[in-house]
Amino acid sequence: MLAARTGAAGSQTAEEHAKLRKQSGLSIGGKDKSPKKAPENGKDSSLSPLGQSQLRARQLALVREVEMNWYLKLYELSGEHTSACTTGMPHRNLGKSGLRVSCLGLGTWVTFGGQISDEVAERLMTIAYESGVNLFDTAEVYAAGKAEVILGSIIKKKGWRRSSLVITTKLYWGGKAETERGLSRKHIIEGLKGSLQRLQLEYVDVVFANRPDSNTPMEEIVRAMTHVINQGMAMYWGTSRWSAMEIMEAYSVARQFNMIPPVCEQAEYHLFQREKVEVQLPELYHKIGVGAMTWSPLACGIISGKYGNGVPESSRASLKCYQWLKERIVSEEGRKQQNKLKDLSPIAERLGCTLPQLAVAWCLRNEGVSSVLLGSSTPEQLIENLGAIQASTTAVPTKLQGYHGPQKMSPGNVPSLSTSVLHCVTVSQRLPVPRWGGGEDGGAGGKGTRRNRTFSVHGSRGVLF
Repeated sequence: MLAARTGAAGSQTAEEHAKLRKQSGLSIGGKDKSPKKAPENGKDSSLSPLGQSQLRARQLALVREVEMNWYLKLYELSGEHTSACTTGMPHRNLGKSGLRVSCLGLGTWVTFGGQISDEVAERLMTIAYESGVNLFDTAEVYAAGKAEVILGSIIKKKGWRRSSLVITTKLYWGGKAETERGLSRKHIIEGLKGSLQRLQLEYVDVVFANRPDSNTPMEEIVRAMTHVINQGMAMYWGTSRWSAMEIMEAYSVARQFNMIPPVCEQAEYHLFQREKVEVQLPELYHKIGVGAMTWSPLACGIISGKYGNGVPESSRASLKCYQWLKERIVSEEGRKQQNKLKDLSPIAERLGCTLPQLAVAWCLRNEGVSSVLLGSSTPEQLIENLGAIQASTTAVPTKLQGYHGPQKMSPGNVPSLSTSVLHCVTVSQRLPVPRWGGGEDGGAGGKGTRRNRTFSVHGSRGVLF
């Protein structure tokens, strides 16, 4: 069959392949080949060393494109066969790893095993998968593990190829016992085994540390994460709600002991929460390759506008375990946010999209964001949020950014993470516990902690207006 496929068409494409490679100035084997009437080694002596390097890069890029087209023609394929082309869902690298994730993912917090039925959960996953979403996020603590059970059952029922999915879970709160929580080596290994059993999977693609653990040495955390990856229980590991310095410490420890560093941080990011993703994480991305997987683009539903006239009975804030969200909505700050949303509604109307689509598209406009996790309770809501893909390809990001402007901080107010954090890591290796602390979610903040004495970001609290 292969011989038949590689007949005359294969010879023709091979000739085209060789011809185009020759035109690029490179041989078939990828080595330099001097074109006719060209200087030695395909280099132009009139160019500076930088110019020669740029020319070489362009040549290699052309060769890679030629090779891709050659293989597609050889096996009678085209770029239209990829899920990105058939569904219109863009994909991005998770941080600087090679893992490709859909720029929109589906989260299971609150909804799976709690707010919605199993049938609705299946419908949501089906809509997401058929729309090109390949990223599904859960955690051992969601609905006390029931969210993982539902997610795994749906995947098994649908028969989707495991290789086409990116499944992530998070570890920290695994049970009531003292040994069933935290990031000790014991809980990371046992907790991930429990998650895999509930998910009915052999491995997850990314396992996240769901918050920092001041009771466990960083070396133990990194070593345990490296172990589960080496054992084939996970492909990558990341952090969730960690401070920039804690991420940098994990990276430093991993490099020091030849272990595997984290590739991603899960962080809250929306119009009213911007500091971490826009100020701290970009430098981590450029310095050590840690990307951002963001959640709550609608601020737990606040930006959807459904809380403008109070708290509906069917909303998340009406649930008994989410009274904190209800208090946040009815607070003075919550009322101010509702007033700010009134200024955004006319912008969404002029751009031909809804307010939720505008909010999600605004998150996608950040190039440092690998994927935005959506949380939906109805199929209609999910379909609407997925429409942000079309909104993000219009002038939404540009116009919204120009209207409000990105968060501005002067160089004097933003110290270098690579310098301050590495210094803090070095000092922390000589000091006894407690390590640096933080706010309730492990993010920037907290008074009287070592982090605030070493590194701090001054300025606004990430409020859009």
